[in-house]
Amino acid sequence: MNGETRLWLIRHAPVDGPPGVIHAADAPADLGHAAAFETLRARLPTAAFAVCSPARRTRETAARLGLHAAQDDAFREQDFGDWTGRRHSEIEAELGAEAYRAFWQLPATNRPPGGESFADQIVRARAGLARLRAGDAVLVVHSGTIRAVLAIALELAPELALRFVIDPLSLTRIDRLQDAWRVVAVNQR
Repeated sequence: MNGETRLWLIRHAPVDGPPGVIHAADAPADLGHAAAFETLRARLPTAAFAVCSPARRTRETAARLGLHAAQDDAFREQDFGDWTGRRHSEIEAELGAEAYRAFWQLPATNRPPGGESFADQIVRARAGLARLRAGDAVLVVHSGTIRAVLAIALELAPELALRFVIDPLSLTRIDRLQDAWRVVAVNQR
């Protein structure tokens, strides 16, 4: 790796859909937060390379910020497999309360049926980061993706990285240096 990469990680706007659902990639963003978008846009570098996940909500958020973002599957949200599109309450009723709670006791390494673990997402995000060139890069992504990048930068075990709160339309700043990482800010609104 040559040169420094300054990462501007933005979590997408809130999902315009029902709460308590594991939203699919085609879930739209709620783009009605004009002041939040303006504040965020003013903080971004002007000549940055922009990337987003293929999810509709990240594409819409990037466009609302005036970014022409390339899509990269490495930065998509964790794949919840058969649970995608379903309410947490439905899944709990199907599995039973005890089995549902047991899954969430080890959410970093457990995989939903047909899905991936958060640890798998970290591996995917690492591959995406390796492809980013030096300079300013704005990534419009998901809370899990930002936690995955924090796990990489801080060399955290996956379960520890899940402790970070990453709000919609928040900014996390991380620099990839020649041989190290620097965390500048997390979850700024």
